[in-house]
Amino acid sequence: MGFLTWIIFGLLAGALAKAIMPGKQGGGMLITMILGIIGAFIGGAIGVYVLHWGDVDSFWNFRSWILAIGGALIVLWIYAMLTRETRA
Repeated sequence: MGFLTWIIFGLLAGALAKAIMPGKQGGGMLITMILGIIGAFIGGAIGVYVLHWGDVDSFWNFRSWILAIGGALIVLWIYAMLTRETRA
């Protein structure tokens, strides 16, 4: 259930992260969903290896939501920094 949960969390976390951190990031809804899924995986890895909280494994676990949304915010921020246009 962990892998499927991360994907579902990622879809939701990507949408929530975009709502929390709106801006002019490139891409549309598909890119946001993909970044959310990647962010959920990163959030789960941070939870397991850094914070020792466990991973994103349950919809009813508050820590899982924090990890998934936090990971999505991190990935969305990195994506925004990489795709930002420089103005002369």
